[in-house]
Amino acid sequence: MTYGDSKFTKDETISLLSATRMQKMPKPKKKEKKAEYWTGKQLFSLALPKDLSISFRASICQNCDTCKKEKCEYDAFVRVRKGEVLCGTIDEKGIGAFKGKILDKIARDYGPDRAKEFLDDVTKLAIGAIMIRGFTTGIDDEDIPEEEKKQISEVLKDAADKVKELVVAYKEGLLDQIPGRSLEETLEVEAMKVLGKARNTAGEIAGKRLGLENSAVIMAKSGARGSMLNLSQMAGSIGQQAVRGERLSRGYWNRTLPHFEVGDLGADAKGFVKSCYKSGLLPTEYFFHSMGGREGLVDTAVRTSRSGYMQRRLINALEDLKVKEDRTVRNTADTIIQFTFGEDGIDPSRGVQGDAVDIDDTLLEVLGEAEFILLEKEKEIASYGEQEKDMMILEMEEQPFSSEEEED
Repeated sequence: MTYGDSKFTKDETISLLSATRMQKMPKPKKKEKKAEYWTGKQLFSLALPKDLSISFRASICQNCDTCKKEKCEYDAFVRVRKGEVLCGTIDEKGIGAFKGKILDKIARDYGPDRAKEFLDDVTKLAIGAIMIRGFTTGIDDEDIPEEEKKQISEVLKDAADKVKELVVAYKEGLLDQIPGRSLEETLEVEAMKVLGKARNTAGEIAGKRLGLENSAVIMAKSGARGSMLNLSQMAGSIGQQAVRGERLSRGYWNRTLPHFEVGDLGADAKGFVKSCYKSGLLPTEYFFHSMGGREGLVDTAVRTSRSGYMQRRLINALEDLKVKEDRTVRNTADTIIQFTFGEDGIDPSRGVQGDAVDIDDTLLEVLGEAEFILLEKEKEIASYGEQEKDMMILEMEEQPFSSEEEED
């Protein structure tokens, strides 16, 4: 809805807004060949409080060497001023459950009821936009052309050859030993590095080819569901299987399966799965994959019981603690456990990133952006008011101070 230059006709806009609490129809932002259009960013802005201002980088940010900010070609720099989205894509970083900076700011500054209204409106808008545009994913979303398949197979072949070289060096005693590890452990660590890198490269090749027009990529990049790792395993290569952080070794005497020679330390014999889920696994690869998957299941089952018992012990140990009138934390015997709650006296549910008050955000609201820059030139900002330090530098024509001050 907010990515790029999305446009909606009058009928579509009425359909979208009818589901929300918005009473008035805004004026169209674009006119092309006598037709009027409303932009996705404009419609999203209707759900925001009218005096909200915030800037941050979206989840789809490519982490370029120099940030182009408003001129970002990926539309990944979000700038909201006075309740209007000027640029950027709203994704997990904006309204996600844990990372959502817009949602967090609305909840803190305007209260939980306003945050509820915002979430309701945004959810209805998003569902309406999906119903108009259509959004679906299928197995053909993971199709990549033959050229990319060849590139991936070459990368995997090179990795397997590198592992062979490492094995030869190990057998001849020429392998550089990592301090604090045996020669065997060194071989395993180096092999895991090489094969892990190969899997990542295969995933990058597949991801680049699929692009941001692909529904599965959109889901992974925006933070809706899944990750690029899931996609790379579907379209590229599943990669090295591991048990207890090491390549597979247990099985038959001196080898993992009878399909391999005795003493084989190569990539294939030690659980490297070259295939992807789309193409299907070889029988030996499937067996290795099951070994890696089994560890995950056992780990989950064991971890829940352990963490449950640990929580119970912790609760039993702390159940008699209380914050008294003098702000000290004491137990039922009136023994002082802490002189101030949490050593800083800040309520975690009301604090902002460990601080009692977000001074930067307050200054931004009171003084406005230009004066705030003058005050904050030296300091790196780590609040949700203005998140990254380089965001505070405005365009030359907007800066109210002279070039001499700027050089200082």
